[in-house]
Amino acid sequence: MKLEKYYNILIRPIVSENTFNLIDTQNKIVFLVNRTANKLQIKESIEKLYNVKVHKINTLITPKGKKKAYIKLKPEFSASELAIKLGIF
Repeated sequence: MKLEKYYNILIRPIVSENTFNLIDTQNKIVFLVNRTANKLQIKESIEKLYNVKVHKINTLITPKGKKKAYIKLKPEFSASELAIKLGIF
């Protein structure tokens, strides 16, 4: 898969007070993702683009019809460091 496909799956990280808490307490980062993307595609995109390993992904469709992915990283990877790379912190 080419890098453009990965970037088409991950739209942008979500920044809010709740997502900051998830980054600090649960090692999770939250992304707005393409509505048609499945968990395997999301996992592959995160791992290839940001050199981290994913432990688990939960997705949900918001009332506005957008799809959010809650991505829990494996313990050896830090969501805080990824957030810094993404420019969130």
